[in-house]
Amino acid sequence: MAGTDSAADSGTVSGADSGADGSAVPVIAGAGPVAPTGERATLRLRDGGPEEPPRYAPEWLQLREAADAVARAQDLLDPLRIRLADLPGRPGGLVVHDLGCGTGSMGRWLAPRLDGAQHWVLHDRDPYLLHFAAVASPRSAADGSGVTVETRRGDVSRLTPDALSGASLVTASALLDVLTREEVETLAGACVGAGCAALLTLSVAGRVELTPADPLDAELAEAFNDHQRRTGLLGPDAVTVACEAFSERGATVRLHPSAWRLGPEEAALTEQWLRGWVGAAVEERPELRRPAERYLDARLAALAAGTLRATVHHTDLLALPRPTGGTP
Repeated sequence: MAGTDSAADSGTVSGADSGADGSAVPVIAGAGPVAPTGERATLRLRDGGPEEPPRYAPEWLQLREAADAVARAQDLLDPLRIRLADLPGRPGGLVVHDLGCGTGSMGRWLAPRLDGAQHWVLHDRDPYLLHFAAVASPRSAADGSGVTVETRRGDVSRLTPDALSGASLVTASALLDVLTREEVETLAGACVGAGCAALLTLSVAGRVELTPADPLDAELAEAFNDHQRRTGLLGPDAVTVACEAFSERGATVRLHPSAWRLGPEEAALTEQWLRGWVGAAVEERPELRRPAERYLDARLAALAAGTLRATVHHTDLLALPRPTGGTP
């Protein structure tokens, strides 16, 4: 938000919640915090020691992939295609850097929607996820041209224009909201400095709609949004900050909504997201624990009955910097 929907990324009451029937239900890493309170559950791509646990389980990233694919803003693809088509021809085709690639879902969604040969550079801090993404990456573009991949470990907070030299596009999914203002400005500066477009999808917007409504919905949403802003992270403010950062550097920015719309067919995803969303709110405001437990039981019962609907709002951002001499 590749994190998660950061709505599902950021919290749970405990390592395992109880279902409506009283049975223990584990919360997948990524759908709730697996790190101690206050530790950043992000994809900053830092090289960590072997003792550092992964922030996002591949099970969570796989669970959300179909909903992500439906939600991403198709309307941003035409201006992106026009920009990429205007780039000088390159022997190897387009070069796409996917930041925080997770299991590679962004590449699986985008590469087959773009024409021409492509080389994807997959960035993540987790070597297991990098391997998974590389193995499962698409091999052909929309017009049948070849798609190749390589993997890198690095640090988004130290991204430079030189690191993006020759890049046609930078992309990320569910990443902006787990960055700080400084990191977003660094990312924008690197993209604009390299003259490459940026397609940054599925940043949480801080709004959730549940049907049927409940009086506790608004308070939990507010607490969750506060939780996301812990330790200087942007959370629901990320798109506004990113829009300003790119615009101030001369890029043209387009925004488009990209909400998850979850019904009975997405029950497994909805359950994990809901547990994480409620859990993060309780972690932020412990006084909500008792009413939140009753709320969660009622919501899970409605989910099991097929009567619960959830809309989790996100925003996709396309930034088109001025091309620079020698680089797209």
